Amino acid sequence: MKINTEIKPIDLAKKLENLWSYSGVKLQNMTSSLKGAVGSPVVTVNGKYEPRSWTDWTQGFQFGSELLQFNATGDDYFLKLAIENIKSKMTSHVSHFGVHDHGFNNLSTYGNLLRLINEGKVSNDSGLRDYSVLALKLSASVQAQRWTKLPDGGYLYSFNGPHSLFVDTIRTIRVMVAGHLLGHYSSGENDIKINLLKRAYQHALATAKYSVYYGEGRDIYDNWGRTAHEAIFNVNDGNFRSASTQQGYSGFSTWTRGLSWAMLGFTEQLEFIQSQEELPEFKELGGKKYLEEVFLKAAKATCDFYIENTSLDGIPYWDTGAPGLSNFPNWKKVDSNPFNEYEPIDSSAAAIGAQGLLRLGNYLKNEKSTEANKYWSAGLTIANTLFDKPYLSSDLNHQGLILHSIYHQPNGWDHKPNDSKIPYGEACMWGDYHARELAHYLNEVITGDSYYTFFKDIRTK
Repeated sequence: MKINTEIKPIDLAKKLENLWSYSGVKLQNMTSSLKGAVGSPVVTVNGKYEPRSWTDWTQGFQFGSELLQFNATGDDYFLKLAIENIKSKMTSHVSHFGVHDHGFNNLSTYGNLLRLINEGKVSNDSGLRDYSVLALKLSASVQAQRWTKLPDGGYLYSFNGPHSLFVDTIRTIRVMVAGHLLGHYSSGENDIKINLLKRAYQHALATAKYSVYYGEGRDIYDNWGRTAHEAIFNVNDGNFRSASTQQGYSGFSTWTRGLSWAMLGFTEQLEFIQSQEELPEFKELGGKKYLEEVFLKAAKATCDFYIENTSLDGIPYWDTGAPGLSNFPNWKKVDSNPFNEYEPIDSSAAAIGAQGLLRLGNYLKNEKSTEANKYWSAGLTIANTLFDKPYLSSDLNHQGLILHSIYHQPNGWDHKPNDSKIPYGEACMWGDYHARELAHYLNEVITGDSYYTFFKDIRTK
């Protein structure tokens, strides 16, 4: 991609204003059309959000978007709507033992609500703070129970089963860090106490070791920053067996949304470590310096891979090994084209990855690194593209905010217009949420009021 090193956050102010203006109308339209619907909204079809039943991992993004809309605009309609929805529909997500997605569903809702209360932007009526704290503690504890032991640690296994480590989960471990900050732990057989922070970071270390590649010869496709969606293990002896994928093209190519989860997941944890002294949990896992080195290597590798393997304007195709890319071999040297005939764009990967690049830039700035501006400017470059045509939807009849995303290309789950060979023109719940979260992050940077992290306002009072 071509990084614009001159762009500043304030240059995006008008685009952010437009985004929030469109966002509010789209949320209201979606709420009206989904009344009585069973299941969570996942993707749009012909501009309307529809539920899907594969795994119920997106409802928190819907209600979290309502909280972010209130945060940006002060419109109480969205706050009341979010609280009503969280109270009536999120409990099952807190107690869900079948998914690896707790950090997605529950930090987007209870986490944002707790942050707003502790920032003084939402009153603590009817014990909302205690309610949110309890939900986060329980969610963290439930998530920690999805555990496969390895000789050197372990990982939170995916919905595929105990043999399966997903790269996505690096971003959901935030809920376990939050649970730890709230003074909680998980309990196992014989009343064993499971330290949530330690378990979260054991998972992160496994992800850095097995899901991210560093050009060190693990296989013949081993390039600096490549990620595998899924790592497969022999659960009898804990040995790694192979790279695989669910939503990408191959275990030996890079599914770009999985890449973006790693970019953001590792950089958020770097910021958390940077904010802490040497903790006992850090010492048990090799120390603060060691953890920072491992996470920084993974963060830089994945961010570098993104920069080198995306379109000129910073928006990636859905998989770097997608076979149709061979039909336009110069795809890295031109701007993204969501209307091409061969392979779809995934704008949701850009919405997630941009925040990862910005956070890496911020972390490196605090470390006085000369590399900071590269990553910071790359994140702003992506946001500048994403928050404009053809990605930001100004059509108020379309419920999606960010267009041209992909859910599951191999399974063919995304809507294709009648005249097209590929899906385009639709949105997804996680893409829209992370665009709003990216916009919130940039709003905070521009105003200078605070710096948005998942952990800053995770406290009981």
